[in-house]
Amino acid sequence: MSRLFSPLSIGTLQLANRIVIAPMCQYSAEDGNATDWHMIHLGQLALSGAGMLILEASAVSPEGRITPYDLGLYNEDNAAALARVLRAVRAYAPIAVSIQLAHAGRKASSRAPWQGGSQIRPDEPLGWKTVAPSAVPHAEGEDPPHALTLDEMAQIREDFAAAARRAAALGLDGIELHAAHGYLLHQFLSPLANHRDDAYGGSLENRMRFPIEVFDAVRAAFPADKPVWARISATDWVPGGWDIDGTVALSQALKARGCAAIHVTTGGVSPQQAIKLGPGYQVPYAQRVKAEVGLPTLAVGLITEPQQAESILANDEADAVSLARAMLYDPRWPWHAAAELGAQVSAPKQYWRSQPREFKDLFLGASFGQR
Repeated sequence: MSRLFSPLSIGTLQLANRIVIAPMCQYSAEDGNATDWHMIHLGQLALSGAGMLILEASAVSPEGRITPYDLGLYNEDNAAALARVLRAVRAYAPIAVSIQLAHAGRKASSRAPWQGGSQIRPDEPLGWKTVAPSAVPHAEGEDPPHALTLDEMAQIREDFAAAARRAAALGLDGIELHAAHGYLLHQFLSPLANHRDDAYGGSLENRMRFPIEVFDAVRAAFPADKPVWARISATDWVPGGWDIDGTVALSQALKARGCAAIHVTTGGVSPQQAIKLGPGYQVPYAQRVKAEVGLPTLAVGLITEPQQAESILANDEADAVSLARAMLYDPRWPWHAAAELGAQVSAPKQYWRSQPREFKDLFLGASFGQR
C-alpha cells in the first residue's frame, strides 16, 4: 500500500492522504479581501485530491501584509469575502481546509513579485512604515523598520488571537502559525534580525519568547478540538543565524504547549542566504525534527515526483509532503501520483469519466454510465 495515500492525523484532524498543498500567496486580494481569483484558484486546488489545503499567508493586521494585495483576516469584511470562497469549496470538495496566519514584519510593504518584489517606502503610494524586533532593515538601503515596543507586541498578539477567532467562526479545520521565511515571528527568532536587549532578545530562550506567546494566544483563541501548528525555517542559510538546533528547541517547546505538527522549511530572513538547492533539499531538516521532537512533520522544498514523495515517507523522513509550485504547475498532481503508485484518490463525480481506462479503480467510488 502506498504510504503517500495512507491517512494521517494532525491532532484530531484526519487527512485522507499525506499530500498537503502549501500556502502560496497570490497577491490578488483587495484591501485584504479574497476576490474571484481566489474562488478560481482555491477551487481548482480543492478538487486536486490532496489531503489538506492550507490557505495562503493571511495577515493579522493591514500593516502585517507582505504587499498591499495580500489576503487578510483582520476585519469582518475579510472574513465575509473568504466565507464566500469557502462555501463553494466545501460544497464540492472533500478536503481539509486550514489557514496560515502571518505578520510580515520588516518584509511588509513590498511590491508583488511580478512588480519586482522590492520594498515600497513609507513615502511612496501604497507604502507604510514596517515594524520588527529591531530597527534593522531586511536589505541594505531599505527604510529601517520601527522597533516594536512591548505594548505594540501585545497588540500584535491580540491581532493573531482575533484572526484565530475569525478562522474559528469560518469553520476552518486548522491554523498554521507562520514563523518562517523571514517574516515577523522568524525575525524574533533569528539573531540576524533580532538585536533586542530586553527579555525578547539575546539568548535562545528570549528570542523564542514572543513566537511562543503568539502561539499560546492563537491556541487559546481557536477551538480546543482543532489543531494549531507552526511553520518554521530550520536554517537561515547564513553563518550566525537561526539554525536547526534552535528549530528543534522551538519545536519541543511548542509541542509542550499543544502544537499539533511542524511544517519544516528554510530561509527567508536575509538576502545573504546561500541556499544549496536540489531535489528535496529541505527534507533532512524535517527528518531531524521528526526524529527528535516526535510531532507529525511536514516536509517541503523541490518535492516534485510521486516516487520521490513516496520514498520520503517510506524512509520515515517526514509524515507528509507539502507541495507548492508543483501544485500550481499541475493541479491534478495527486491524481497522477495515485495512478503511478497504484493508489486511489478522491475526485468529483463530474470528472469521473476522465479516468484513464488503464486505471479503472483510480477514483474512489467512481461509477459512470452513459447511454
